[in-house]
Amino acid sequence: MREKLNDNPLAQAAIVGVLLVLVAVFLLGRGGGGGKEEEGGSAESGTAATVSVASAEAGSPTDLPPPGVGVGAPPPLPAPVVSAYRAGDTLVLLFVRDGGIDDRRVTGAVDSVGALPDVATFVVPASKIARYAAIAQGADVNRVPALVVVSPKSVGGVPRASVHYGFQSFESVKQAVIDAGYKGRTLPYHP
Repeated sequence: MREKLNDNPLAQAAIVGVLLVLVAVFLLGRGGGGGKEEEGGSAESGTAATVSVASAEAGSPTDLPPPGVGVGAPPPLPAPVVSAYRAGDTLVLLFVRDGGIDDRRVTGAVDSVGALPDVATFVVPASKIARYAAIAQGADVNRVPALVVVSPKSVGGVPRASVHYGFQSFESVKQAVIDAGYKGRTLPYHP
């Protein structure tokens, strides 16, 4: 049979045509085209994407279960994070990797912002990110260093978070805090 296919150009063309049709069906049916694009794409270093940490509509199939409740639920957030949010502070969480060059520099900027009133900062090693899954999953953190700024409770409504990747200067961290709805006094200049 192989010799017949090798000697017959019409049979070869038919087989190639069938294979092309199968490839086209596979690509168009699975994800090559016509699929829904991911909203927002991936955030590049230094850009922010605002995402919802908690859903406004309870019961949606895409909602995360409440922390610590049911199978697949993220663990409860650490008590200092919950206390800071309840006190009305803007939460600034920095997820870092041990030994990362950018991570050390961003940690310095975050530490400086922590001196501002009504701002609570938390520097979290990437190995401990599971403890903060309720925030990290909701904000779609996908690499480190990741700076997550959660709006204060006083802003009202659903808590919102912005995510910034890569190196962040003090000024950019301060601006992220302001953008999150900082309702305090004029922020001091910090060189």
